[in-house]
Amino acid sequence: MQKIRTEFSHSGTVCQVVLDDGKGNVLDSVMMNNLHVLFKSLHEMKDVKLITFEGGGKHFSFGASVAEHTKEQCGDMLMSFHKLFYELIGLSIPTMAIVSGQCLGGGLELAMFCNFIFVDKAAVLGQPEINLGVFAPLASLILPLKIGTALAEELLLTGNSITAERGREIGLVNEVFESKEEMEAGLEEWIEKNIARKSASSLRFAAKASRLKFNRAIKKDLPRLERMYVGELMATLDASEVINSFLEKRKPEWKNM
Repeated sequence: MQKIRTEFSHSGTVCQVVLDDGKGNVLDSVMMNNLHVLFKSLHEMKDVKLITFEGGGKHFSFGASVAEHTKEQCGDMLMSFHKLFYELIGLSIPTMAIVSGQCLGGGLELAMFCNFIFVDKAAVLGQPEINLGVFAPLASLILPLKIGTALAEELLLTGNSITAERGREIGLVNEVFESKEEMEAGLEEWIEKNIARKSASSLRFAAKASRLKFNRAIKKDLPRLERMYVGELMATLDASEVINSFLEKRKPEWKNM
């Protein structure tokens, strides 16, 4: 089953990835496996200068699959999700998120990992994991690096979402467009001006160099947070309540333990 679509533009130098499950573009095991296969194939494509991610339909992504957060599945799910970012680090190809609509949880983690984020005014950005009784390991690492500790904690500890304009104000977003159509036109112009004329090899070295500390933090600390999530958080009653309340379509009843 395919839950992503890929196209190559600009004479094969831009790989356009569309997350597309027909709903909220949830990053479940199927979609993640599709992405793993794609990233593996990109190792052999030396001419690619940019990977773009966008959502099919109205939304970028609702995030990771809540249904795959059971104790039995959580470890494998989180490992597969984090593997995506290790693979992108290995590729060192510049990346861009093109965001419209909801961009939440794991969806925002994918977007914020990218070197560039373009959004339209319909975009809503947030890390709502705490509202479900869990936390976002990758966002906990890279959001402070992107926008600073105080602003990152505001998003991570409240679970509140922000608008496109607010994302631009705090430095999370590079460009805001009035509409999706204007964003697509602006993107075309931006790629031609800033990416298409450059060496693919040199861009990869520049991306690797500019992210030396960023990538080192992910490789060093993300495994620690993954172990905390799977080994400690998921052993609590409240983490289990996330799944129960989701499956029973009710509000969670916290035990605070």
